[in-house]
Amino acid sequence: MIRIGPSGWSYPDWEGPVYPRSKPRAYHPLDLLATLVDYVEVNSSFYAVPRAQNSSNWVARVAHQKSFRFGAKLLQDFTHKPIPEDLARWEELAVEWRRGIAPLEEKGLLSAVLVQFPVTFQPNDDSVARLGHIARLFDGLPLVLEVRHREWFEPPSLTTIGGLGYSLAHIDLPPSWNHPPASHAAVGPVGYVRLHGRNSEQWFRSGAGRNDCYDYLYSPPELGEIAHRIDAVAKDSDETLVATNNHFEGQALANALELRWLMGGREPVAASAELVRAFPHLADITRVMGQRDLYGPASGRNPA
Repeated sequence: MIRIGPSGWSYPDWEGPVYPRSKPRAYHPLDLLATLVDYVEVNSSFYAVPRAQNSSNWVARVAHQKSFRFGAKLLQDFTHKPIPEDLARWEELAVEWRRGIAPLEEKGLLSAVLVQFPVTFQPNDDSVARLGHIARLFDGLPLVLEVRHREWFEPPSLTTIGGLGYSLAHIDLPPSWNHPPASHAAVGPVGYVRLHGRNSEQWFRSGAGRNDCYDYLYSPPELGEIAHRIDAVAKDSDETLVATNNHFEGQALANALELRWLMGGREPVAASAELVRAFPHLADITRVMGQRDLYGPASGRNPA
């Protein structure tokens, strides 16, 4: 099973190219995304402990799409901040975080917990110890590790990662000497492909903002190449998840639909009128859904 969708859904610059400026009553972005794709990463869980009430709402929003699944980015305290001297603080945070996403897990909708590290995170004893702590605190969850330094992809490190119970993400980044290889051996039960774009000019520019770095639209030839990589990953996994993180101005969702078209036998895929207006090339591979189809009976809500 291959599931494809964007990383996150709450971006102000998606207003217009993705979401209608005039919104239906009781609108929520997941009403749209659950109609167009079958996977999404929860991005907010990286910045703050998620609330169980919100997770329950997300479950309800996608209930009509039985194949829809979520991934959740692990809280940045575990991946981007120093390990506390008193590990009890981490243990408390882990309990709170797990409680917040429990509704997704309980309904069988949580396919991955993304443990994402920056390129400065390199293999050494301290790094392996950190991974061990995280694996213990989140035991039983489908942990997917994203590491961006090339040394993690050497055989000894791959063995360590698998031994700790992680699946290892295949990531697409702007090329650099210290970035991961384009392909690598499968590690763990979950196949995971994550696309960050290839905007080298901005990615390596001092002072570039988040939107600058992720401002990239993959071309059809690039997506064809990526589709072959997804197929290769899927051969080693029962479930393969593809997350497009080139989020600026909705490019992630546009590329997600293109990949769904490529991976789905080139049959037309659903799209919103807003998305096709923003990305006219999608007209050739999509069927535009009306507002009632996107926000009405399918989600149990009436369009405004």
